Amino acid sequence: MTNLSLNHFSIRSLEIEKTTKFYTEIFGLTVGPRPDFPFPGVWLYNGDDSDWANAVLHLIAIDKNDPNGLKQYLGERDPASLYGSGGVDHIAFFAKGLEAKIALLEKLGVPCRQRTVPAIKLHQIFVDDPNGIVIELNYPAEEKEALDAKAA
Repeated sequence: MTNLSLNHFSIRSLEIEKTTKFYTEIFGLTVGPRPDFPFPGVWLYNGDDSDWANAVLHLIAIDKNDPNGLKQYLGERDPASLYGSGGVDHIAFFAKGLEAKIALLEKLGVPCRQRTVPAIKLHQIFVDDPNGIVIELNYPAEEKEALDAKAA
């Protein structure tokens, strides 16, 4: 077994404002401090933004007027390759509060796909972020059962 834990994931986006809004509104991440890199971006935090370890999502923007800072720091990428998740199929999180999340998605008009996986006792919601990246939220299956019972 290795001594690894997920630090953060990064999304290089042509839609930085929409992407920031998506992750703050839907997932409750908050915008926080970011080092002064030679390219624009936003760091989103899950928890206290005074702790860099809570910066779970690094959004990378492309300055169309000066793309060299990003190119020199992280390398060049074809803008056509930035939609969808390429070799990464999806990013998944454990979550609680299924009923509130479904209500929020409906209120914001964000389409989602749902399914329950009885073998692992999870109810899953899948949403696509503004960059076409699939985000999976895994809720305890009993939350879905309680919601269904409430609706019956």
